[in-house]
Amino acid sequence: MSNAAPVIAYLFTTFPKSTETFLQREIIAMRAKGVNLRLYSLWGGGGSFRGVPVAHFNKWRLLTLFWLIPFESWRRPEVLRQLLRGLATRRAPSWLNFWENMLGAGFACLFARAFRKHPPALIHGAWGGAPATAAWLLWRIDGHRFSAAAHAYDIYEHGGDWWLNDKLEHAAFIHTSTEMGRRALVARGLAADKICCIRRGLDRLPALKPLRAARSPLHLVCVARLVEKKGLDHQLRIYAALRTAGVPFEARIVGEGPLLPALEKLAGHLGIAASVTFTGHLPQHEVWSQLAWADVLLHTGVIAASGDRDGLPNVIPEAMSVGVLVVTSPAAATTEAITSGVTGLLAPVDASADWVAALRRLSTDDVYCEKLRRAARHWVEENFDAHRNAARVFAQFHRAIAP
Repeated sequence: MSNAAPVIAYLFTTFPKSTETFLQREIIAMRAKGVNLRLYSLWGGGGSFRGVPVAHFNKWRLLTLFWLIPFESWRRPEVLRQLLRGLATRRAPSWLNFWENMLGAGFACLFARAFRKHPPALIHGAWGGAPATAAWLLWRIDGHRFSAAAHAYDIYEHGGDWWLNDKLEHAAFIHTSTEMGRRALVARGLAADKICCIRRGLDRLPALKPLRAARSPLHLVCVARLVEKKGLDHQLRIYAALRTAGVPFEARIVGEGPLLPALEKLAGHLGIAASVTFTGHLPQHEVWSQLAWADVLLHTGVIAASGDRDGLPNVIPEAMSVGVLVVTSPAAATTEAITSGVTGLLAPVDASADWVAALRRLSTDDVYCEKLRRAARHWVEENFDAHRNAARVFAQFHRAIAP
């Protein structure tokens, strides 16, 4: 890697984080292209990743804001005025989002001097929350060019991030990973020509496993955080309907989250506790082992009361890549990968009979399964290659740096 290559400063909320392997793959692909990266983690994380140091934001440094804020306000009083005006004229959608933005603002103030001394060619916020806030304020303070990403949580949770439009309208480009996200950002009034839908991806494609000859009991897997938007209460009722219909199955739900006690209680109430295993969080290599075991991946996503929803969960194309059949609800952006009857199957979460019919067929119809598996693998090869997609992000970086 040439030291003369333009420096891209990547800002993350937490990096590296075990549940965000898609971001790690993006960095791996960027490194393979020779991008000169500086990585920053605003909350937790830190250390190094693939030989690149990850600067950890020490929260104790926030105490120095008592004198840094007056200093930076003296240098750029218009920035302070804009922030105070925003604080006075709008309410944060949630306390969590309020503190995420304050974290980004604190980072920008504390790191302004370091960025001034060693300016990157571009600052990229990997999320629309704290990282984008930090990138935006570093632009406001010292004119650093910046870009930002905005994904499902940033756009939809409680109506979207507190400062999302303010931040993104000034970005050199906006990265989102679904067409659903792109449409939502355009609907918010952001310029369509600066919003790029560039999917995540796999840094290497796994071998396509053979279809299991005898799929009884049917091996079912779900990989998800145990939160409302995953619709896991619906999924447990689908398992109960399978049991009533006499379709033998074994199910594993991989993930952790606040709903675990309620879901375990519901599984017991439905009489399916013996057939459903909650594995808890597993490292990525063990998730692939679960996909190797599974015949079908289930995704029962819904729109949560807060408005939060999935984009296209990375586990769906991961399952498609290795030959696991996918049945999903049509909520959010899952339909961008799953075309019913072509690359997988779709069913509403409250239509248990449709899920039973779909899963019964996948347990017996080898020809149909092979057709779905081939088309699904082809979709992944065309759309979910981390190196190809990183090259598109890289091209956006170059265009942003060029002016």
